[in-house]
Amino acid sequence: MNKDYKDRIDRVIEYIRQNSNQKLNLDMLADVSCFSKYHFTRIFTSIEGVTPVAFVNRERLQKAVYFLAETNKTILEISNQCGFESVSTFNALFKKHYGKTPSEIRNSIKKNSNFSLHFSKKQEELSPPVDYNRDGRNHLLKRAWDKMITIKELQEYEVAYVRHVGSYLDTHVAWEKLGHWANQQGLTPKNHYFIGISLDDGNLVEELACRYDACVTLPCGFEKHEQHKTHVEFKTLSGGMYALYPYYDTIDKFVLAYQSVFGLWLPNSEYDADDRPCLEFCMNDPAKDKEGKCKVDLYIPVKTRI
Repeated sequence: MNKDYKDRIDRVIEYIRQNSNQKLNLDMLADVSCFSKYHFTRIFTSIEGVTPVAFVNRERLQKAVYFLAETNKTILEISNQCGFESVSTFNALFKKHYGKTPSEIRNSIKKNSNFSLHFSKKQEELSPPVDYNRDGRNHLLKRAWDKMITIKELQEYEVAYVRHVGSYLDTHVAWEKLGHWANQQGLTPKNHYFIGISLDDGNLVEELACRYDACVTLPCGFEKHEQHKTHVEFKTLSGGMYALYPYYDTIDKFVLAYQSVFGLWLPNSEYDADDRPCLEFCMNDPAKDKEGKCKVDLYIPVKTRI
C-alpha cells in the first residue's frame, strides 16, 4: 500500500481511538484523512475491511468491555462514557456483536475468566484484510493494473436522467423509463452515452434506500421542454480527470469492481479520489448479451496526489 494512504488511514484510526467517546461523523473523519468526503467510506472500508462507522462502534465496544470487567460503573454510565447515543443503542449493538447483553457479559466475566479468549476471537474476525502489496514492490501487480487502468480526461456532459431508489439490482426499472423517453427523442446508443451513477455506498445505506441515476447524454442545444419532465430530470455531469476501469461480468458482481479499484489500485497509485461521483458508462445491453453479462466502463474521478 502507498505509504501516504497508510499514514492517512492510520491517522483516522488514531483519531477514532482517542475520541471514540465523542460524537463522530463521516465528514469529520474524512477531514482528518484528507480524502474526498464523497469516497472516504469506500476507501476506508476497502483498506480496513469494515466501514468507519463499524470501526468506531468496535472501538467503543472494546472500551465498554473493559469498563464492565474492571469497574463498577452502571450500564448507563458506560454507555455515556463510550460515546453511544443512548443506552438502548448500546445494548442493541453489544448484543449483536457478542450475542449477550452487557449485564450478561459482566456476569460471565465474573464467573468465567475464559471470556477474554472469546473476546480475542471476535477481534480476529474483524481484522483487516492482508495487504499483499504493502511495500509497493509487487511489480507484477503494478504492471497488471497499468494495463487495466487508463487515465482519461472527460468533457462535461449535459444529461437527462431517471432516478431509481431501491436495490441496485433493480435499476432496470429506471433504464426502461429512460430508454422509452430517449427513444422518443431520437437518443440512441449509437450517438449518445448511457451512463449510470450509483449515488450511495451500500455499506452505509440500506439496500432499499440506495439512489441510482440512469442518464443519457444530450445533444448541444437540446431544448428541455416542460413536457419532457414527466419522470425525467436534467443535470450536468462534471468533466475532468478519471481512471477508466473496464468491466465485463454479471451485474451482481459489479460491486467487486469498486472494491478492486478503491482497495487495490487506488492506494498503490499516484492518485487520490476526487469529490465527484463515479460514472458507469453502459456499453451493452445485458439482456442481449450471449452470457447475460454487462459491459461497463467505470470512470473513477481522480486527482494527482500532492
